[in-house]
Amino acid sequence: MPPKLVPDILLAKSFKAGAWRGSYGLVGHTADVVNAVTTLVDTLGDRLIEQFGLQCSLAELKVTARLSAYIHDWGKANDHFQGVVRAKMPNASPQRYLPDSPQMIRHEVASVLLAWEFREWLQNQGDFLTAVVAAGGHHLKLGGRDGKCTDEFGEIRASGDDRIHLYVLDAVDGKIQYNPHFRQLLKYGIKALGLPQTIKLARKPSITWSVSQIKEKQFEIQDFLTDRQVDPVVLAVIKALLIAGDAVGSAIPNTKLSIQHWITEQIQRTLDENKLQQVINARLNGKELRPFQIQLAQSSARVTLARAGCGTGKTLGAYKWGQSKAIGRKMIFCYPTTGTSTEGFLDYVHHQVDSVLLHSRADVDLEMATTGEEEEVGETNDEANLKLESFQAWGKEAIVCTVDTVLGLLQCNRKSIYCFPAIAQAAFVFDEVHCYDDRLFGALLRFLAVVKAPILLMSASFLPWQKEAIATAVGEPIEIISGPVEIEQQPRYRFHFAKTPDWERVERELQTGGKVLWVCNQVNTAIAVYQEAKAKGFNTLLYHSRYRYQDRVRHHRDVVDAFKPEQQKPVLAIATQVAEMSLDLSATLLISQIADPAGLIQRLGRLNRRYCGRALDAVFYEDEKKGYPYSEKELNDGLRLIQSFTGEVCQGDLARWLESSDDKGNPDLQSVLLDGNWRTYSTSLREAGNNITALLEQDLNTVKSLRAKELPRYTVPIPTKNTHKWERYKFYPVAPKQQWSYSAELGAYELKEENSR
Repeated sequence: MPPKLVPDILLAKSFKAGAWRGSYGLVGHTADVVNAVTTLVDTLGDRLIEQFGLQCSLAELKVTARLSAYIHDWGKANDHFQGVVRAKMPNASPQRYLPDSPQMIRHEVASVLLAWEFREWLQNQGDFLTAVVAAGGHHLKLGGRDGKCTDEFGEIRASGDDRIHLYVLDAVDGKIQYNPHFRQLLKYGIKALGLPQTIKLARKPSITWSVSQIKEKQFEIQDFLTDRQVDPVVLAVIKALLIAGDAVGSAIPNTKLSIQHWITEQIQRTLDENKLQQVINARLNGKELRPFQIQLAQSSARVTLARAGCGTGKTLGAYKWGQSKAIGRKMIFCYPTTGTSTEGFLDYVHHQVDSVLLHSRADVDLEMATTGEEEEVGETNDEANLKLESFQAWGKEAIVCTVDTVLGLLQCNRKSIYCFPAIAQAAFVFDEVHCYDDRLFGALLRFLAVVKAPILLMSASFLPWQKEAIATAVGEPIEIISGPVEIEQQPRYRFHFAKTPDWERVERELQTGGKVLWVCNQVNTAIAVYQEAKAKGFNTLLYHSRYRYQDRVRHHRDVVDAFKPEQQKPVLAIATQVAEMSLDLSATLLISQIADPAGLIQRLGRLNRRYCGRALDAVFYEDEKKGYPYSEKELNDGLRLIQSFTGEVCQGDLARWLESSDDKGNPDLQSVLLDGNWRTYSTSLREAGNNITALLEQDLNTVKSLRAKELPRYTVPIPTKNTHKWERYKFYPVAPKQQWSYSAELGAYELKEENSR
């Protein structure tokens, strides 16, 4: 059967009329990606081997990575792909180019099948098995769907055609010979990779594949890949190099930049001692470093644990640690939420060193000069913006981000892999480790086991099982450095327990000019308390997660500004769990519902944060809803924590109480990148949350006029109940206006009150 389309050239991507570049062709794009991957390996050099403890030489890694880059897009040489890519071009003729249905198989699956037919020739260069597995996974779609393993070696989709025509061989005058366009690709391999000039194969490559032939090849290759073991870390590094190289190899040719020059220039920008000293001097403001901070810098261990509470200066100590561990590297500071990462960026490295803030809403935060916080961090699905944002990290000396940006590498998250060239030469600081759920902590343990870089872990407390798990993962001596005793022993709190809220105590505090923080467990509870406080005539602010993001950062800034020492006006701020990490404020009275012990300690970190010289009151009361988002055990443990103390309480008391617990976590150590072998797909780094990021139906007319990167301004976290039934816009579910209403003051609220929490 002749092909529907006889192309004048094999394309790798579509292009606009009059904008042709050689890089849009399959041979040109292949050369660009091979160039990008080669430059990455050459520029990172032995740091790649050291950073991941690879059991191969740099030369061996390079030749296999180049082979993977060479074959990664071979599968585009078929009539389905060529028809689809041409149909996307301006003035294309759908009747001529577009197949009757979508492509039967994804092009990267076709690349694996085609490379398999040429395996006798390709096996002369590097580790063929590793190269072909990496090539098959370079779009993170192999072996999984919707974040779950399907054990599927490429989906075969319904198509109007019963077969795919391959532009590999042609029948000319009754003779079978290589297609002239594919021959160019083979010649490039001979010239650039040193492949044999004579292509000897056991049998001729295919001209067409039927569905049954595709299935037969898939089963054969899948069995072959499953039965043979490759080095999982070497494979992971080559996958990451290929995906990052493909991204930059696709983007840079659209500019006038040289791939080799751009990559080299970006990667070679690293920290020196003077630049970190600028950060330290700006924060010290003439004061002396504390002994604890100097100890961090003097740690001889590759992995160091800083156990210190709020206000002890551990973040400044981390930058001092960087002076001894991050010189000649990039330094990546990882926070658990977008808000804490923004706050850390603005407070420390912004304008001090060549730095970047990376999270999905960074542009909004920086533009509004504020510090929002996100309970559940997700990745944008706008591929172009995601790549461009990730490229920023390549050339920065200091990177402040959510922990997802780094640990997401283990679950094949796109942003993480696009940031791989920065991760591959960095020293790392992970803050607020005690906030990690079991899945996130498991990812941290796998990272510690594989990545041999200098790493600093910071937390108010480390449980005995956590310290043991960390030491086992690291596999070499670690050092634990505690914060200054004199600060942790300051009597900061007095605990009180009540069945119901104590409004009289709040009123007395406000009458004396106090600053009160009230933390609730649910958004609707916070809204109800806010409305009651307003009815009483109090100066009241509301802050929770269920706002449009652009409104949320305003509420955040209003609360932080109202608690500044120079603001003399008394204020009552009512918040949810968003207060636990992102709010840098010092209250004179804390009112809080009982929550889990770790959450209560985080809330206490907002009380008497700037120590006033004496203990201040924290009043706790029961949550009548008894659950959501906490289990019964967590609430009982929280009550037990409160009732364990009488008199004055210090931060050290709280840390010791937590560390005396015999509870053990159950960290999830599974990693798609390290354990998946040929399977390469994105899955969640964190445990499933209670919210999903959505748009409001009433905002659709506005957001449809916005660029993709501006959409986060209008996103709202909504409880996941029944959201699978909602329509979607740009990958976001849309909350129906008959179910969800909104006000800039109160945020989003469910119109059927009996169904909301």
